[in-house]
Amino acid sequence: MTQLIDKPPAKELPSDQLIELLRKMMLIRRFETKAAEMYTKQKIAGFLHLYNGEEAVAVGAISAVNDDDHLLTHYRDHGHALARGVEPERIMAELFGKDTGVSRGRGGSMHLFDVEKSFMGGYAIVAGHLPLACGIALANQRLKNNRIVLCIFGDGAVNEGEFHEALNLAVVWKLPIIFMCENNFYGMGTDIRRVSAVIEVYKRAAAYAMPSKQVDGMNVLEMYDETLKAAERVRAGEGPSFLEAICFRFRGHSMSDPEFYRRKEETQRWRELDPIITFREKLTKDGIIDDDAFRSMEAEIEDVVNEAVRFADESPDPPPEALFTHVYKEDA
Repeated sequence: MTQLIDKPPAKELPSDQLIELLRKMMLIRRFETKAAEMYTKQKIAGFLHLYNGEEAVAVGAISAVNDDDHLLTHYRDHGHALARGVEPERIMAELFGKDTGVSRGRGGSMHLFDVEKSFMGGYAIVAGHLPLACGIALANQRLKNNRIVLCIFGDGAVNEGEFHEALNLAVVWKLPIIFMCENNFYGMGTDIRRVSAVIEVYKRAAAYAMPSKQVDGMNVLEMYDETLKAAERVRAGEGPSFLEAICFRFRGHSMSDPEFYRRKEETQRWRELDPIITFREKLTKDGIIDDDAFRSMEAEIEDVVNEAVRFADESPDPPPEALFTHVYKEDA
């Protein structure tokens, strides 16, 4: 059984934890920028979906749940893995397709997985992980282990059948799960207003009698507080909760996306709400961090990311015989 951790609301977080929230967001941003660079150098193959701009969602939400609560997410998953504490070098090695990666080079960018961190995967099939999240939540419920599930997905998932099936079953069985939609308004290159009659996604949960709320996904403290409240309710056995995080990705859908569908003016307006810049300004105003401390943290993060690249570059490729391992579950 997991040990319950009494987490304080955002207004009571000590200075070191506030600085850690900023550090994690900065790490995600720098990691993603470096990953883009490695992609252009052909160190990373396949698809690469970056998380720039949405860091406050992952860091705020994941910091509000326990480390052993299960986390499942979509294929834009690097930020969530980093926020959960998965080692940057093992994530970068996975992007490079190396044997030292979190999925031993078999998953790549979209399929990070670390069972020791209760990070139960990024999933490339849109909405495909929502029923899986319900299954894990059902197991937790049956085991009475006090663990909950945080299931993160994008707005592109809400018109899929699995979305509705998962929400309905979660309420019927009162599963200990938080559904969190990262609504960045574009499913690949399609504006949500073109494909969805209900663009306020949180209202869809009302059809299943599920408590739901829209949250500012560019504000790390609001994400933390609202996830904390939802987690307390879910862990108390009151059934699932739904949060819609309003956010915006600063880059295209993937590295191959020229972004012709978005106006530069729209992207610029959202960049003015950059969660890292606004949170740093708040901490500076509150006397929690100064310019010297910020620059020192930038340098430390730069070293961490560069070390992740070095580790990935020097790691071995999976051996040919690895093609035949982990295909079927071995007998106990």
